[in-house]
Amino acid sequence: MADTHPLLGRLGPTPVSYWLMKSEPDECSIDDLAAAPRQTVPWFGVRNYQARNFMRDQMKVGDGVLFYHSSCDEPGIAGLAEVSKLAYPDETQFEAGGKYFDPKATRENPRWFNVEVRFKKKTPLLSIAEMRELPRLANMRILAKGNRLSITPVDPDEWKFILARLDV
Repeated sequence: MADTHPLLGRLGPTPVSYWLMKSEPDECSIDDLAAAPRQTVPWFGVRNYQARNFMRDQMKVGDGVLFYHSSCDEPGIAGLAEVSKLAYPDETQFEAGGKYFDPKATRENPRWFNVEVRFKKKTPLLSIAEMRELPRLANMRILAKGNRLSITPVDPDEWKFILARLDV
């Protein structure tokens, strides 16, 4: 069995992956995650195929998550989480009249999936403006011109740099 580090994740033969996951704080903030039962929430409502594919095909239990507040006064990384459950069909796609309803989705052939994430730590906000000023983060996908993905992979060196920057 691989060893684990409380914030870095799995150590050993199965390497951990890292992700930046955006959430609008009025939908689910880092504080909401911390207050949720078992400090865990399903990451529902993703309606972009690439982001869905990241969750469905690549995310593993124990992967690290930079919890990012978006569409707010000061967007940025607000805390740390981890993937706590592998992808399964997003129930909101079946809720007729709901915000995330997809009339083409069926229970036999779901189109949308979500993982569950678990709270690890609230951090001081690392704003998008601050991130743009840090040369070590210049290649982060969140900073790429035109990036609108709600989920992006994070390079292990970027992850380590951000944790150090946040004094975690």
